[in-house]
Amino acid sequence: MVTRGVVLVPEDLTLGDWPERAARAGLTTIGIHHPTSPRAVVDWIQADAGRRFLEACKRLGLEVEYELHAMGELLPRSLFDRSPEFFRMDASGRRNPDSNCCPSSPEALELIAGNAVAISRTLKPTTGRYFLWGDDGLPWCACPTCRELSPSDQALLVENRVIRALREIDARAALAHLAYTDTLPPPKSVKPEPGVFLEYAPIRRRYDAPYAEQADPSQPDGLHLLDANLQVFPAETAQVLEYWLDVSLFSKWKRPAVKLPWRRDVLEADVATYGSRGIRHVTSFAVYVDAEYRRRYGEPEFLDEYGAVLAAYRKPDGPD
Repeated sequence: MVTRGVVLVPEDLTLGDWPERAARAGLTTIGIHHPTSPRAVVDWIQADAGRRFLEACKRLGLEVEYELHAMGELLPRSLFDRSPEFFRMDASGRRNPDSNCCPSSPEALELIAGNAVAISRTLKPTTGRYFLWGDDGLPWCACPTCRELSPSDQALLVENRVIRALREIDARAALAHLAYTDTLPPPKSVKPEPGVFLEYAPIRRRYDAPYAEQADPSQPDGLHLLDANLQVFPAETAQVLEYWLDVSLFSKWKRPAVKLPWRRDVLEADVATYGSRGIRHVTSFAVYVDAEYRRRYGEPEFLDEYGAVLAAYRKPDGPD
């Protein structure tokens, strides 16, 4: 696999040697995540803890990316009273600043793109791959222009405008289209512009069985949705954002954390499933794998197994 990654929140770095652990496991990339606030990550990166993290990653040859639900800062909610047309219309016909935007507003898209550039000047990934997602599982717009567009189409409209802006400051920029919850079905009416790549995050799938066994359309976040997305986005740039290591998911996002129900056999089967479709970029949330987790449950030895499985994958016809 080209990308062998984990996605963490800054609080996970209480396990202070995370970069060293990732490097020993053969990982290539650490993504930094925050559920709502790019500004919180900017503040952390500019503080001593963030600078030490970046220095360690550089020394160890690890790539750093930033995976963020960013819309609340790309389109500040404080603008609603002045420009309600920037914001989504709900099903009752009222403009609402609670989530996302109105992708049919050129002025809103212009503002979002400008703020994306501003954030990315500080949170600049070493890979050239940017992750500036919509709000976490929240509604998109139902105005007369947008209502015929799916959430995936609306998200892609925003992403197409943002990638054009990012490529003005970073010629190699690529931007993720996050296929997740309401945007997991592929877009139908909007085509991705060059540089927009698929990031596929099947959060509602099962983890007690291989993903290949979840291809029936009745399965939540079933494998058939990945195949449908790969009809729109190229497999060679696609990334899977998985949850095999995500203690926060298995803890239902509440502390104290549970022990990770680690299943190497599921991981091995899933990596083969993704690899057989031409996907070469794989990462997993590993939130709550922090100093408190080690105190409760001992060393997170599953990290080494995870890295070994990803590193061992080979194309059916030869080395990866």
